[in-house]
Amino acid sequence: MSDFRGGTFTLTNLGPLDVDSFTPIINPPEIAILGVGRIKTRAHPDDGDVTFRRQLPVDLSFDHRVVDGADAARFLGTLAEYIEDI
Repeated sequence: MSDFRGGTFTLTNLGPLDVDSFTPIINPPEIAILGVGRIKTRAHPDDGDVTFRRQLPVDLSFDHRVVDGADAARFLGTLAEYIEDI
């Protein structure tokens, strides 16, 4: 556990550089890193019609020795709930 002392959660944003999606790499003592891509408007089917929505892609890398995959998935679900109405 001494390897994880001072562990951090990092946010990296390449959206302003027109990057849609990427895989952020964990650098110790990080426990997780969230990569944010650029916001784009995309077409979505909606009850036989098409609507346009803004999407913000995020990619989460995490250390499985510290964070369970199910917990990471719940984190992404909660994050999605918070940013959907923005």
